[in-house]
Amino acid sequence: MVPFELRGKRVFVAGHRGMVGSALVRRLASENCEVLTVPRQAVDLRDQSAVTAWFTQHRPQVVFMAAATVGGIYANDTRPGDFLFDNLAIATNVVDAAYRSDVEKLMFFGSTCIYPRLAPQPMPEDALLTGPLEPTNEWYAVAKIAGLKLCEAYRRQHGRDFVSVMPTNLYGPGDNFDPLSSHVLPALLRRIGEAARASRPTVEIWGSGEPRREFLHVDDLADAAVFLMRNWSEDQHINIGCGSDISIAELARLIARIVGFDGDFVFDRSKPDGAPRKLVDVSKLTALGWRPRIDLEPGIRDVYRWYLDNKANR
Repeated sequence: MVPFELRGKRVFVAGHRGMVGSALVRRLASENCEVLTVPRQAVDLRDQSAVTAWFTQHRPQVVFMAAATVGGIYANDTRPGDFLFDNLAIATNVVDAAYRSDVEKLMFFGSTCIYPRLAPQPMPEDALLTGPLEPTNEWYAVAKIAGLKLCEAYRRQHGRDFVSVMPTNLYGPGDNFDPLSSHVLPALLRRIGEAARASRPTVEIWGSGEPRREFLHVDDLADAAVFLMRNWSEDQHINIGCGSDISIAELARLIARIVGFDGDFVFDRSKPDGAPRKLVDVSKLTALGWRPRIDLEPGIRDVYRWYLDNKANR
C-alpha cells in the first residue's frame, strides 16, 4: 500500500489527557501536522450531539480514537455499567461522526482483554470471539469488541479507512496510580515504592503472583500507532506488543529492585488472578518492520521518576 500521509493534516487525538492520548500528542509533534484536542469539559464524547457538532466545526482529517473509561480488576468489577456504557457511547459517537464528516482515516484503540480468557499464547488476531472472556474485565472487553467491529462495519458498508489496533498492557508517564482503579504495574509501583520509603517489612499483592503479563511503554505504543496509521489498512485489527512477558511475582521483584524495597511479598490468593497469561502475537507488526525501543527495566525506572515528581497530583 502507499503510505498514508500525516504531514499537513488536521489530526484529532480523542482522549488527549489520558496516558495513551498524551503519548500520541508527544509523538505527533514531529509529524508536521496540526494536532486537534478538546477537553471533556467542552465536549463529552458520550454526548452524540456534542461530538457531531465538534466534528462538523473542526473537520479533522485523521482521528486517533484513544478516549476510554479504563481501570484495573477492581474498577471493572465494581463499575460494570460505567465501563460498558461509557466505552460503547464514546466509540459509537466518534466513529459515526468521523464517517459523517468525511474523516480520511481513523484508528480505534482496543485492548488485549478482547481475547478469550484461555486464548492460545501468544494470542493471534484471529483468536477474537473464539471463547469466553475473562470475567473480571468482560464489560470493558465487550465494549472494545463492539468498537472494533463498528470500524470493520463502516469499512465494509461505507468504504471508510477505519482501522483498529490492539495494544498489550501499557505503562508510562500519565498512568493512573490510584490504589483501587489502577492496573497492575502502576499499582505495584506505588505500593512497593511507598513500602520502601516507609521501611515496611511486607507488601501484599492480590492473587497468586503466577499470571504472566506483557508490558509495553506507552511511548513505544504511540510510535507504533503512527507507524501503523501510515502503513496499515485492513479489515482485521492488528496487535501491538513487545513479544515477551513476565509473571506478576517477577514484576514485583523487579520493581522492588528499582525502588529499593528489601522486604517480603505476601500473596493474597483469595483475590482474583485474572487471565492466566496475556501475551500477544506480534508477528504481523514485526513483519511490517516495527519493533519497540524501550526495555522494561529502564522504562519502569523512568515511570517511577515521573511518579515521584508528580505524585502530589495523583
